[in-house]
Amino acid sequence: MILQTTLSLAAAAAVMNVWLAFRAGKLRYNAKILHGDGGNPLLMQRMRAQANFVENTPFVLFLVAAIEMTGKGGTWLAIVGSVYLLARISHAFGMDRDDTNPLRAVGFLVTTLTLLGLSTIAVMIALGRF
Repeated sequence: MILQTTLSLAAAAAVMNVWLAFRAGKLRYNAKILHGDGGNPLLMQRMRAQANFVENTPFVLFLVAAIEMTGKGGTWLAIVGSVYLLARISHAFGMDRDDTNPLRAVGFLVTTLTLLGLSTIAVMIALGRF
């Protein structure tokens, strides 16, 4: 069984993680900070954006793979995963700002809804109700 949705989302997530690391790394290089955030608020924010991505994305990918393996996936699952990744881009740009902003809020909200929604569907599948 080839998990096309999972493979595509995992590949996109890996590229996104490299992009997030590059954003922090470029700032680190320009500010000549070898370790930690060096007291640089923007570097700390970018490091947290990447860390937050790494904290949440494995759960999303695992749930996508599990749902896809049951045969209950489909176009809807690819759309959910794609919206999640777009929201993580929004979150990353929102983390660059010092104020409360819609980019970060959308990223958080979509991440939370994605995790709760996929978890609910996974439980429904396990109970034979989906």
